[in-house]
Amino acid sequence: MPKSKVSVGVLALQGAFLEHENHLQNAIRQSRPTSSLGEKDIKVVEVRTPEQLASVDALILPGGESTSISLIAERTGLLEPLRKFVRVSKKPVWGTCAGLILLSDEASKAKKGGQELIGGLHVRCQRNHFGRQTESFMCNLDMPFIGANDDPFSAVFIRAPIVEKIITERSSASGPIEDVVRAPILDGDSAEWTPVEVIASLAESEGTEAGDIVAVRQGNIFGTSFHPELTPDVRLHEWWLQECVLPALK
Repeated sequence: MPKSKVSVGVLALQGAFLEHENHLQNAIRQSRPTSSLGEKDIKVVEVRTPEQLASVDALILPGGESTSISLIAERTGLLEPLRKFVRVSKKPVWGTCAGLILLSDEASKAKKGGQELIGGLHVRCQRNHFGRQTESFMCNLDMPFIGANDDPFSAVFIRAPIVEKIITERSSASGPIEDVVRAPILDGDSAEWTPVEVIASLAESEGTEAGDIVAVRQGNIFGTSFHPELTPDVRLHEWWLQECVLPALK
């Protein structure tokens, strides 16, 4: 019996998209015996055009420079299709670092007119929370759901954002706030206000504030502040494929 085909896209406009492609391919090859990834014909696709986006079943938005990614997406006619992919079609999507910013409904520490958001994830994300690139760091995160004897995940933070606020209702997202940009209202957005699940927070270490939210999930959207693609560990990519992508295709 032939394997069913799955197409997973990586937005390839700017940033660490090649690293995500490699991690996806390694996660598929190295998947554990209990995984169902081996039962699928999974293809990894670079996405640069609306036509390529329309061909994929799921998408990763990589780390990089969120303003540059949004500008390129707008100039190439990809921004609105991305919004519909995430918020109307509700395809599985994962944003890392800059990708998390783009998927957020709101972003603080942003220049007016300089940052377009895709939206869909009901949070306010604070850009560059940890400062400049010279202040990058690594730390262990407890995420037992990814397996491997509950070993912590070594997370890389580079000019990383955090989730500074979870938006719990539409009324709380109204009114102007200085240095905050918002994703536009979109026809076809679901009226259902799905809760945001906090997946991982920082412990008090490396000069960070205890409780900083660095990974969240809401329906079809998964977001992480850090760069899992910059470590040898592919467990998070395997988990996303197994738990977020494949169930959405049934």
